[in-house]
Amino acid sequence: MQITRQADYALRAMLYLARLDPSQRAATSQIAEEQEIPPSFLAKIISQLSIAGLIHTSRGARGGVSLARKPEDISLLDVVEAIDGPITLNDCTQDPDICTFGETCPLHEVWCETQAELANRLRASTFDKLLEREAQKIQK
Repeated sequence: MQITRQADYALRAMLYLARLDPSQRAATSQIAEEQEIPPSFLAKIISQLSIAGLIHTSRGARGGVSLARKPEDISLLDVVEAIDGPITLNDCTQDPDICTFGETCPLHEVWCETQAELANRLRASTFDKLLEREAQKIQK
């Protein structure tokens, strides 16, 4: 499994916003430039993140983008699923009847367990924890 470039850009944009003071907003042009995201691509990402309730957007002279929740309340899983949809390692994890080997398939359980472990890890990885990691790396 590999996340899409769009999900990677969304994660970078969210991390950028998480670094800001809660009262601050960032211009999408600023995010695009500093995170090296094509502006037209970022516009689509911002729309999806807003629909998912992860960010607030406002227009005008004092407009911009900000997180809709605290960094500790937004996980990597939230962002990836807002952009790419649910994480699925194999079609059979969503619909076991799709497998021609049915209930005797030895792979089905492995795919389901691995998918659950990945989702749990991404769910536990919140933006406040990423900021802590970043601060520790900068101090080294």
